[in-house]
Amino acid sequence: MQRDPLIGLDFYFSLGVLRDPAPTAPLPRRPCPCSASSRPHSAPSPQAPTRCSLSTPSPKHLPPATKQLIGGPAELLWLVGAEHPLFFFPWVLEPRSTHGVSTYGPSEEWNNTSVQGQSPCIVVFPLTPMAALLDRDGRGFHILTPVLESTALSKAAGTRVYMKLENVQPTGSFKIRGIGYFCQEAAKKGCKHFVCSTGGNAGFATAYAARKLGIPATIIVPTSTPQATVQKLEEQGTEVEVFGKVWDDAHVQALALAETEGWVSVHPFDHPLIWQGHASMVRELKDLLGHKPGAIVLAVGGGGLLAGVVAGLQDVGWQDVPIVAVETKGADSFNAALRAGRLVTLPEITSVAKCLGAKTVSARALECANECQIISQLVEDVEAVQAVELFLDDERMLVQPACGAPLALLYTGRVQQLQREGHLNPDLDSIVIIVCGGGSIQMAGLQALKTQLGMK
Repeated sequence: MQRDPLIGLDFYFSLGVLRDPAPTAPLPRRPCPCSASSRPHSAPSPQAPTRCSLSTPSPKHLPPATKQLIGGPAELLWLVGAEHPLFFFPWVLEPRSTHGVSTYGPSEEWNNTSVQGQSPCIVVFPLTPMAALLDRDGRGFHILTPVLESTALSKAAGTRVYMKLENVQPTGSFKIRGIGYFCQEAAKKGCKHFVCSTGGNAGFATAYAARKLGIPATIIVPTSTPQATVQKLEEQGTEVEVFGKVWDDAHVQALALAETEGWVSVHPFDHPLIWQGHASMVRELKDLLGHKPGAIVLAVGGGGLLAGVVAGLQDVGWQDVPIVAVETKGADSFNAALRAGRLVTLPEITSVAKCLGAKTVSARALECANECQIISQLVEDVEAVQAVELFLDDERMLVQPACGAPLALLYTGRVQQLQREGHLNPDLDSIVIIVCGGGSIQMAGLQALKTQLGMK
């Protein structure tokens, strides 16, 4: 990651959430930390050199990353960076709110001062580091991901569409939220070795968390896992074992290994701690969006993301927000369970969306249907892969077919169909789509999928 030399902020976080700790009132003037004087810092006069080493004569001298973040000398936000302090202009500032994110702008006092238009000094004050803010919620391995409006998806869906970009997590998917939290808790209880069965994303999250915790990990993948995914897992320093045809087979092997003393099985989706970790994305969503969306669209595989989002909606009091849960045909264990009113085990997984390939959805996912309005939808593999291509063109991000499933719902006009059928509000004002991941796809893999499906 590129680091800004002035503010020491991970530039990566310019894509994410820039939070303030708890600003509720205008900030008072503060003395310059470079001066022994207790007088408020004033702008340096052209005739006298300044003693403040942090003074800057002009915004043009700021590093490009800083200028992009602050947008000019009067628009600096509270910046939170890992292990780094807070930067802001020392003049009196007022709270503002943009899409639910609290920032500070120049107050009337600033606008009326005689030094208006002069270049103020940037002053540094201590701030709780990012790691401490994350630990407050009990997890510190995931990042705060951005919520961006998509013009292309909004046009396709006929309403405003906001993307929760979980594909920019360090491991490439939302999985690090719940699995990171689970692994931290297991480490506190003396775990000596993690073992995880995965189609890719859960393995990346487990390997990442294990490396951060200094605990070895073994990842079990089925034979359907692309070699590129196996190689990426091995590059994380984990032992990778290929076992069985589909994820369910790999999971049986993982459970057998977990019988070893000190070993802990990391389930990819079915554990309360994992759901609790995933719920954090909804709390972020409320902070960032600032209003309740008309619906949330997401992919369903084993049901961990669904269970986490439902838990998050309950946490923030948004239980009435409908969830559109999308699967590909051939990996539709959730849809089959809803229709049967009980858990159903598919005979096999035939979809190319292998990350959705759980032959039996979790029991918790089925329970969620009794607690929130969940609309189950199916798309074809071809539609999911076409959506991946369209999304790459529209948003310049490559995601995997599992993520293409909910995208296909928007691109194919299914939102409008659900409105006509009365499943969604005809006056839908906005939708949030969880862009769940892209850690298990490369361009070569995308082309191979197109060839397999007979697509041009």
